[in-house]
Amino acid sequence: MQFPCWRRMALAAFLLIPANVQAAEPTGAELAGTFRDWFVYKAGEGDSLVCYALSQPRSSDPANAQRGEIAFLVSSWPGSNKRNEPSIVPGYPYSEDATVRVQVGGEQFAFGLVRNEGDEGGAWMEDASQEARLITAMKEGANMVVTGTSARGTLTRDTYSLAGISAALESVEQGCN
Repeated sequence: MQFPCWRRMALAAFLLIPANVQAAEPTGAELAGTFRDWFVYKAGEGDSLVCYALSQPRSSDPANAQRGEIAFLVSSWPGSNKRNEPSIVPGYPYSEDATVRVQVGGEQFAFGLVRNEGDEGGAWMEDASQEARLITAMKEGANMVVTGTSARGTLTRDTYSLAGISAALESVEQGCN
């Protein structure tokens, strides 16, 4: 199944990229591949090229929470020498003091860089040196759980399948070379 509203998600994901990484807005995104539960997209060209793998959660709690589109992304911008940067789109704005947690197997990771724009939020790892450790855990794991707190104080828990992540990231690497 193709990721719904992928154009909107691609734009939303790009707008949430930290300013020091953003080169120029890509003109659109195209589906480059489907790898079990992960989808690979490519947008822009030259220095503005961005490639990313994304997935939606298999389950979200609380189930009745009003949220927009939810996704976990791993993005690469060759023009900025940035590769495999994980980020989260929760479908709501985060609380101001939020630290988002990601758990893969017995390992936990903190996403302490939180940014909100209107009704959308995003989170990144504060310690970029931990990104490679998370990517390795994702490739070795079966599931990933993301917890965060909305601006309204709702604690959410999203469970993602990691089936296909290794092939998706390989496709991102090939598509952005």
